[in-house]
Amino acid sequence: MKSTTCVAAALLFLSGAAIAAGGLLDRSYRPLAGKQEVNLARTYGGDVLLVVNTASKCGFTPQFEALEGLHAKYRAQGFAVLGFPSGDFKAQEFEDEKQIQEFCTLTYGVKFPMFQKVHVVGAEATPLYKDLQAATGEAPKWNFHKYVIGRDGKVVANFGSKVKPDAPEVVAAIEQALRAPRPAR
Repeated sequence: MKSTTCVAAALLFLSGAAIAAGGLLDRSYRPLAGKQEVNLARTYGGDVLLVVNTASKCGFTPQFEALEGLHAKYRAQGFAVLGFPSGDFKAQEFEDEKQIQEFCTLTYGVKFPMFQKVHVVGAEATPLYKDLQAATGEAPKWNFHKYVIGRDGKVVANFGSKVKPDAPEVVAAIEQALRAPRPAR
């Protein structure tokens, strides 16, 4: 039993060291239906981020409105919502990225950055989501799981699907993270 605990602690330490060395945001993804990859660290480094796995055909899909509201309200302070469509939960996302883009834009007026469709759980999870899980000990259990990342690139909070993006606890985590000074580039 003791050796299992030591091995688990060592793996958690090593995964944390790997995240620190490469940086949680040192990943590149294509914008939704786009071709050119965007490095998240270069583009959003120093910003406060709300990373969300989205789905177009989910009971939580109306959260897009509150996500867009947060993005618009805090964008000038160095904040962004980053959406990552995923069909991992009951295939509640369109297969075609153009269709996802049109749905989000036309139905909910989404203007915050949306990226390529990814896997967020299991062995096929994209490296960003593997790192988010390693940092928090919590993988998304459903669509619209939210991770707040501070200006230093570290996760400061995460919230399950049932917690609305504009819930007081989410807003408080974002506002607290925004008070931190922007790191020098």
